[in-house]
Amino acid sequence: MEDKRILYVSSEVVPYLAENEVSLMSYDVPKMINDQGGQIRIFMPRYGNINERRHQLHEVIRLSGMNLVVNDLDMPLIIKVASIPKERIQVYFIDNDEYFKRKATFTDEEGALYSDNDERAIFFAKGVVETVKKLNWVPDIIHVHGWMASLLPIYMKHYYKDEALFADTKIVTSVYSQSFEGTLDLDMINKIKFDGVPEEAIGGLSNPNYENLLKASILHSDAVIIASENVSSSLTNFIESSGKPYLPYISRDQFASAYTNFYKSELFKVGE
Repeated sequence: MEDKRILYVSSEVVPYLAENEVSLMSYDVPKMINDQGGQIRIFMPRYGNINERRHQLHEVIRLSGMNLVVNDLDMPLIIKVASIPKERIQVYFIDNDEYFKRKATFTDEEGALYSDNDERAIFFAKGVVETVKKLNWVPDIIHVHGWMASLLPIYMKHYYKDEALFADTKIVTSVYSQSFEGTLDLDMINKIKFDGVPEEAIGGLSNPNYENLLKASILHSDAVIIASENVSSSLTNFIESSGKPYLPYISRDQFASAYTNFYKSELFKVGE
């Protein structure tokens, strides 16, 4: 994987948030590619419960300052960056006071999903792409982890479809076990349609539950990785019947060679 450019876009990454399947793999996979000589970037939201002083986040003024439109509202984009200690891996944080200043990730003190999680996901997807454009850094692969990042493949295939920068970029989505109950805002589909995404491409998001979010992400990806042992049978069946190249579940302690070979064979069409 030497010199290949891979952009990792994740809902959660250790050491910035607590350990779980998504946050651990969102660290382990980039570290593996970095160790193999690949060029990587990691993007995640800058939630308010991330300790900026301890992790030494600082704003990148030359990347910040633009506004992103979400549901016809201008929302300022702030970009922060930090380095994972000892790994020489840069992590970029997508920030906005309205969406990410609160002191939690996805739910309030009562455990209820934030009512604007759909808009946060739209802002995150656009923020990642706009920042990569400003960096003029062309990824060979974009690898998506976690439901907050699940709109990125949709925006790449529709909203940013004419961006020459990404003409040869492949998208892979890792699918994890269900991480929230219920649905996001039922008006989510209209907020995405506002950005010119056709309804037939995202029809399932009229009921924006976890599985339908992931199904929409899968449909707009070039390849899929089953990243949890207990992904639901309905989601597993959807992946298997999607016609997309997919990698069955591999345990965390054995994933390295399998992921590398999957990248090479399915996304770069290089023999194993």
